[in-house]
Amino acid sequence: MRAIVIKEYGPVEGLVYQELPEPTAEAGHVVIEIKAFGLNHAEMHMRRGEWAESMPVPGIECVGIVKSCPGGEFNIGQKVAALMGGLGRTINGSYAEYTKVRIENVVSIESDLPWEVLAALPETYATAWTCLFRNLEIKTGQTLLIRGATSSFGQAAINMAVNAGVKVIATTRSKERFAMLESLGVTRCELEGSGLSTRLPDTKRIDAVLDLVGNSVVMDSLNIVRRGGRVCLAGWLGGLDPIPDCNPLLQMASGVYLTFFGSFVFGEPQFPLSDVPLQDIARDVAEGRYVARPSRVFHFNEIHEAHRVMEANQGKGKMVVLVD
Repeated sequence: MRAIVIKEYGPVEGLVYQELPEPTAEAGHVVIEIKAFGLNHAEMHMRRGEWAESMPVPGIECVGIVKSCPGGEFNIGQKVAALMGGLGRTINGSYAEYTKVRIENVVSIESDLPWEVLAALPETYATAWTCLFRNLEIKTGQTLLIRGATSSFGQAAINMAVNAGVKVIATTRSKERFAMLESLGVTRCELEGSGLSTRLPDTKRIDAVLDLVGNSVVMDSLNIVRRGGRVCLAGWLGGLDPIPDCNPLLQMASGVYLTFFGSFVFGEPQFPLSDVPLQDIARDVAEGRYVARPSRVFHFNEIHEAHRVMEANQGKGKMVVLVD
């Protein structure tokens, strides 16, 4: 099979095309013929050698059809989505024509949507859904602040929250992105930056914050929610540096909840991928309730250009690669 391999860490030229043996079937796993895969910043960090774990073939998600499944959990030819379960980290990932994934990290996704649209869903929508409806326990009529909302993750969260009857306030670093966010149904946009809690007229009245900016602003996010409100830390758009001079006893707001979600836990007993209604999400996309089409679609032989666009933060949403 053709695969994209990290030959050496560093710039995009370190990604090279190679012929590798197709993965062989074994109990507890599914071999998938990959039709498309989403691009994620995690893979950029793997390519640079900045990730603690990485395999020669990167890629943490894909959609395709089942080629083999020794246990019979899935039918040959069935459409599926796969994510995490060590993909790209401890086992060769999805930047290839075939991959082998643990059963626990594969779900059916029968849909007539084109492969490039299906590929925009697994990692982004599964993570956003879990943050909103499990960690934050968001409910109709509540007010949610999404920090870093123009990211593909942020846009997915807006889609689902608005569709659930939640009032969404979104932040971005650029006023030029306000119109795009408003087109997704947000109630209001705010400029992202330090000290947001002192500038928001809604401070102490917001029910929940989905913080995709990360450690640099999370203490500020805790000051924004009401008593009993929730903050979910789920991104690092502001960098991976630790929380500066963190002393919860002196800095953390009283009576609020801080939670974290990382998609690497999908497939573990407490975080089954089957908990995520990915089939329903695909149906909502097909019926127009979510604006989920990828912002850019690349072909398999365009991986260098795809990573250049991602590295320059010019994607403006979820980017995918068709394996054609």
